[in-house]
Amino acid sequence: MSNIELAFFMMAALLVLMSIRIPIALTMLVCGAVGYSLIGGFPALLEYLGTAPISKFSTYDLSVVPLFLLMGELATRSGITAELFRTCNTWIGRQRGGIAMAAIAGCAAFGAICGSSLATASTMGKVALPEMKRLNYSGSLAAGALAAGGTLGILIPPSMVLIIFAVLTEQNISKMFIAAFIPGFLAAGGYILAIAIYVRIYPNSGPRGEKTTWSQKIKSTKDVWHITGIFLTVLGGIYMGIFTPTEAASVGVILTAILALTHGKMRLDGLLVCLMRTAVSSAMIFFIVLGADLFSVFIALSRLPDLGVELIQNSGLSPYTILVCMLLTYLVMGCFLDSLAMILLTIPIYFPMIMVMDFGIPQADLGIWFGILALIVVEVGLITPPVGMNVFIIKSFDDALKLKDCFKGVIPFLISDFVRVALLIIFPGISLGLVHLIS
Repeated sequence: MSNIELAFFMMAALLVLMSIRIPIALTMLVCGAVGYSLIGGFPALLEYLGTAPISKFSTYDLSVVPLFLLMGELATRSGITAELFRTCNTWIGRQRGGIAMAAIAGCAAFGAICGSSLATASTMGKVALPEMKRLNYSGSLAAGALAAGGTLGILIPPSMVLIIFAVLTEQNISKMFIAAFIPGFLAAGGYILAIAIYVRIYPNSGPRGEKTTWSQKIKSTKDVWHITGIFLTVLGGIYMGIFTPTEAASVGVILTAILALTHGKMRLDGLLVCLMRTAVSSAMIFFIVLGADLFSVFIALSRLPDLGVELIQNSGLSPYTILVCMLLTYLVMGCFLDSLAMILLTIPIYFPMIMVMDFGIPQADLGIWFGILALIVVEVGLITPPVGMNVFIIKSFDDALKLKDCFKGVIPFLISDFVRVALLIIFPGISLGLVHLIS
């Protein structure tokens, strides 16, 4: 068996193991170790395992992971989700479909602090779904809006998947955060527009909410000033160059902890739970990074990326055609893999190919642009059938919701996603303009 055939065999074995629910970290570590030893020998594998983990985990950039995870845990337990939704609802809930729009806006705000799509969908779903049911929103619109809104947690910085992508491809995390800012809020705007069009076509699906006065709107805004302050301090500090991402995460943890302990009334036992959950999640992510690193080295040794580069150079296809084909594979994989698994599995192969193609974009910007595109398409996988993890999370909150209706409800948001991806491909400046302006 040639090295290339071995690489394909191990990738197939990886997919089979993940499909039977073996943890992704273990599958990548085992497949990478077996492949490495077959190509380089078992002594070389032992030598790699004796030095690589220390080198990988002593990377300063990885220190941002547990800090942002802890910040997200504290934010989730502090009760700020209800306040964010209530404020957004006060301002735009009166519109037809306004509560669904408020849920999207609340997801965007919470995602800017939390950084997790599943956590964003879960916490906002618990708050907004009962209100939508009370006002007789259709199950399709309610489930679709909340499932789609949850995906904003993976794109609007901070994002764990974005950080892992930056570490694996040696991209600047600050620049990745800056590049994701406009596409993230463009996503939120696109979802709100999708709701506005949907309720115009189906008026009964999203009835108007209760009318509010200006004094109520101003009061609700004052109630979330502390949340706005955390957002501006953390992300504003990164964008203005005051903090590194790690420093910003440290400041965010302190501010969110103060908010949770004072405003959220969280007690010591709750803080200990947050610390324990953060430790478990961090260990899991670091284990995944180790497995991904070993698997990436094996793929490099097999020379599969080199073969991919050769095929691209001899194919005669335009770079944009190849890029679209790569992004389409994410949609297919999204039917049976989670977002992090897709990134870890494909980046060792796709990234070297992308970096040798000519898109008319400077080399320093190319990795950032591709990372944002990949992240967005991976995000779409969270709401595409038949898996759509966010859809299942929202469905779990209400047994009366039919899964068929839930997936029907995400269709307008998928259309919005496809339009947004097309715009980002055609106009790279949407992602890169702010990077150039601030850097």
